Amino acid sequence: MSTITVKAYGAESTTADLKEMTIERRETTPKDVEIEILYCGVCHSDLHTARNDWGGSLYPVVPGHEIVGRITNVGSEVSKFKVGDLAAVGCMVDSCGHCNSCKEDLEQYCLNGFTGTYNGKDKHLGGHTFGGYSQKVVVDEHFVLSVPENLDLAAVAPLLCAGITTWSPLRHWNVGPNSKVAVVGLGGLGHMAIKLAKGLGAEVTLFSRTPGKTDDAKQLGADHVVISTDDSQMDTVKGKFDLIIDTVPYEHDINPYMQTLTLNGTLVLVGFVGEFQETEMSTRPMIFQRRSVAGSLIGGIAETQELLDFCGKHNIVSDIELIKIQDINQAYERMIKSDVKYRFVIDMKSLS
Repeated sequence: MSTITVKAYGAESTTADLKEMTIERRETTPKDVEIEILYCGVCHSDLHTARNDWGGSLYPVVPGHEIVGRITNVGSEVSKFKVGDLAAVGCMVDSCGHCNSCKEDLEQYCLNGFTGTYNGKDKHLGGHTFGGYSQKVVVDEHFVLSVPENLDLAAVAPLLCAGITTWSPLRHWNVGPNSKVAVVGLGGLGHMAIKLAKGLGAEVTLFSRTPGKTDDAKQLGADHVVISTDDSQMDTVKGKFDLIIDTVPYEHDINPYMQTLTLNGTLVLVGFVGEFQETEMSTRPMIFQRRSVAGSLIGGIAETQELLDFCGKHNIVSDIELIKIQDINQAYERMIKSDVKYRFVIDMKSLS
């Protein structure tokens, strides 16, 4: 298969800083779309993969799965896009297309495993996929999304991961104007959960461990802030919430939050991946009020397009800090310290 060479930024090993390199992309096949990348969001998953925190990273790693750009070429069978269109790519660039999950537009739950935008199996060139810290990307049109023209393009980028990760549970659990939603954690995911739940008309509460985030949360749209370490404040919201979106990315005690769910309420984990080892979870609040603990992973392609269209209609984007690609290693260190409000986005002009 013919290839093109593009500049990228990636890591050669678990301990190496990200640096400029060249990678190969396939030339467009009949069903492909080629996108010049304008902006790429920076996700915690990028850092974890670059440093092999989860195991299984394939090097060189070129991260980036919050991609926004402009189409520069389309294959002969592409029907949904044309050269010059704004386009986006999220966490997936392929799936089997024929399992029950794929048939239901839930490619993120592909029973044969979806292909990640980076560090996935590249069925075209062999080896593994490279992400959006690069000049261009070539993707099957089914996994390419349309971007509303009225939105700030740089601030759209985090919608492709942080946005859809919180939108999917809001939609699955039918959040609307009569819903009471709580959000645990105010980072990249949490700030999007607040904006989107508010956009859907819900009454929104932030759970925070410290009072310092109250003003920020209310500026983002939260109606209330409850300090989760204050027993008296927690008592005031017992049995209140239909849905709690828990965005905390590390092991933590969810038992206090379970008491704040209403009958049939659900706490959905979107941030922490792994085993709860240090904290035992009590089943009492679940059994006696038919409450649930659930998990949710990004969203399907149709659902992600729905999110982008909704954000275009309601003018919702992420709060971002724009950086040059040359500052990515410092950005990773700041991200570890939660020193960003609320998502870094790379201006890919800096790579050229």
